[in-house]
Amino acid sequence: MSTAIETNEPVTPVQRALGPVERLTQFFKDTRQEMHKVTTPSRAEVQSTTIVVLVTVFLFAGYFALVDFVIGNSLDKWFLHVTK
Repeated sequence: MSTAIETNEPVTPVQRALGPVERLTQFFKDTRQEMHKVTTPSRAEVQSTTIVVLVTVFLFAGYFALVDFVIGNSLDKWFLHVTK
C-alpha cells in the first residue's frame, strides 16, 4: 500500500507543464483508485460501535453530573460558612 506524502518541494517542470484539464483528470483517477481501497462497515459493526459510543457518552455524563453536584454543594457550604 502506498501512502502519499505531502512535501514542500517545488513543482517539477513536468507537473507545471500539465494543464488544468490534465491535472483534474489525474486527480479524478487518483481519487477513483483510493475509493477502491475504501471498505464500508457492516450493519453489525455500525451498531456495535454506536452502542459503545452511546454507553460512553452516558457514563461521562453521569461522571460529570456527579462531580458538578459534589463541587457545587461543597462551594455552597463553604460560602455559607465564610459569610456567617
